[in-house]
Amino acid sequence: MNKKDNIEGTNIAGRYYETDDYKRNDQLSSGLATTHEQVSDAYMEGQADAVIEDVVGVDISIPRKGYDE
Repeated sequence: MNKKDNIEGTNIAGRYYETDDYKRNDQLSSGLATTHEQVSDAYMEGQADAVIEDVVGVDISIPRKGYDE
């Protein structure tokens, strides 16, 4: 079995998000647009604290602690 060089792999590695990615139909553009949307949403949301929000008017914090044996 011969190993084929993946020339496209080098093109993908240098690719950045562009606003036109939302309009394109290829898998790379779709992935970049989706990732950009997720990052944008996370940035606008603010902190990523582990909290169960507004349970009967109270935010319940989920502590970050390791497993104790």
